[in-house]
Amino acid sequence: MFRRLSLLILLPFLGLLLAPITAWTHGGGLDTYGCHHDRKHGVYHCHQGEFEGRSFASQAEMLAARPESSTTVPPQVPTRQFSGKVVRVLDGDTIEVLHNMRAVRVRLSGIDCPEKRQAFGQKAKQATAVLVFGKDVTVQTFGHDKYGRTIGDVILPDGKNVNQELVRAGMCWWYRKYAPGNTELAHLEADARGSKIGLWSDPNPTPPWEWRHRGR
Repeated sequence: MFRRLSLLILLPFLGLLLAPITAWTHGGGLDTYGCHHDRKHGVYHCHQGEFEGRSFASQAEMLAARPESSTTVPPQVPTRQFSGKVVRVLDGDTIEVLHNMRAVRVRLSGIDCPEKRQAFGQKAKQATAVLVFGKDVTVQTFGHDKYGRTIGDVILPDGKNVNQELVRAGMCWWYRKYAPGNTELAHLEADARGSKIGLWSDPNPTPPWEWRHRGR
C-alpha cells in the first residue's frame, strides 16, 4: 500500500522530467503564426508555420520577412495599455507619450503615413498634431518594432482611434503587410480613396514603403 501511494505521488514529477525540454525552457504559448517570445533567449522564435525553426529579433521583424501573398492572419490583441500626455509628434505615424516621467516613443500600428519629405508628409504630421498633441491618450500596445518603438493604437479621451482617424482623413495608408486582418482600416482607406481626399487627391500617390525602398 505504501509503495503504491509513493508511486502515485511521484508520477506528476516523473511527467515533468519526461516532458519535452522546449515545453518548459521557453515561456508562453504559441501565437497564430506558430511562434512566441522566447524569454530565455530574448528572441521571437517559431516552432510551427512558415518560419518553423527560425528566430527573429521581434514579431515585427518576422512580419517584414513574410511574403505579400501570405494568408496567415492572426487576431491583433493588445498586450497591455498605458495612458499619458502626448509631448511630441515626430511624423504622421510616430509620437511620444509621457508615461511614468519618461517619453515613450509610439509607432501607430496598422498605418503608414507619407515620409516628411514626401508629398503630404508634412500635412500628415500636422493632422496628427492637431489630433493628439498636448492631449491625454491611451495607448493599446502590440509589442515593439526593430527600432525599439512601442507599436500601438492611440485612443483619444472621446474614444476615437487616432490610427483610424488618420486613414479616414486620407493622411496615411492602411499598412496591410503588418495588419492584414484589419478590415476597419481597409474599409476606411477604400472610402478615402474613393472620395479622393487627402493624399488620394494625387492621381498616383507613392506608398511610403516603396519610397523608402528607393532610398529616398
